[in-house]
Amino acid sequence: MGSLQVFISTAALLVLVLAAIDGAQANTVVSGTVFCDQCKDGERSLFDYPIYGIKVQVACSDSNGQVTLSREETTNWFGNYAMQFDGTPDLSGCYAKVLSSGQGSCGIPAGPAQSLKLVFTMFGMGMYAVDSLLTQPAQPMSFCPKSSNPVPAPVTPAPPRQVTPASPPPFRLPPIAPLPPMPHLPPLPPLPPLPPMPPVPFLELTACPHQSWTRPEYKCYWRAVNPDTKVAVVFGLLAARRYGTDLTLWHGLQGRGDPYRTLLREGITAFLNSYNSLQFPYNTIAVVQHMNSGLMGSERNVLYTALRFIRANSGYGKVTCKFTSCK
Repeated sequence: MGSLQVFISTAALLVLVLAAIDGAQANTVVSGTVFCDQCKDGERSLFDYPIYGIKVQVACSDSNGQVTLSREETTNWFGNYAMQFDGTPDLSGCYAKVLSSGQGSCGIPAGPAQSLKLVFTMFGMGMYAVDSLLTQPAQPMSFCPKSSNPVPAPVTPAPPRQVTPASPPPFRLPPIAPLPPMPHLPPLPPLPPLPPMPPVPFLELTACPHQSWTRPEYKCYWRAVNPDTKVAVVFGLLAARRYGTDLTLWHGLQGRGDPYRTLLREGITAFLNSYNSLQFPYNTIAVVQHMNSGLMGSERNVLYTALRFIRANSGYGKVTCKFTSCK
């Protein structure tokens, strides 16, 4: 189980404990991740990555093979899925499998279904985890390593040696006199220097405040997500509990006044900056982790996390926003 999946499972555990303390209705959560098996080797490797938009089914069957309980969910931008079941049903004999392909070329279901594994039960609630599920492209990627035991090429037997009768020695031409040396040529002039390469925006260090991300002339800088993407899809279960499942990133950028809305506004801004600049102080995964860590703490911790995002989004007073108007 990857570090991101462990983090999300831990977050789900804390959500369930908080719900129990608040007297919420008991429920059970199943979570896991779907990866793109780029090399088609049937297992997780360095070249595999989480994949978005894959439909996953969790099903339970009786002794006759008849499905008695079934639930479906689609993976988010980090390849994660989470399903909630009312009450505390026994899911130890259930399994999860990939149902349909997602967006892009890596969408063919691969590998067997995975059994659900009980992580914990407390306060009448439960948490199950699932080993990684796989999808595959139609052909392995060109950068994948070849098989360590290649099949040897067939050996063609050499034809039998033919013995030819002795022949007279070949006729040899007389030696040719060497050519006179070439005259010394003057050195060539040096080549002119190449023009400087144009800057690559993604490799530049840039940081933009939340006001810049809401201006229409900069709409082309939204990468991987769009203004209508849900906050709960980007930041996970804790964000869904705090802000609901219908709030979009665009509306989240408008928040102010309330500490939790300020944290959301600056967390979304940092998330967008991390996709726009490789040198931004927080990478995308770190933004999500700090956001969830802030939501799990006190109101003082919420304000402290929001302040850290504000400083990063302002470039710590040393880096400016390098946006130019979209064409």
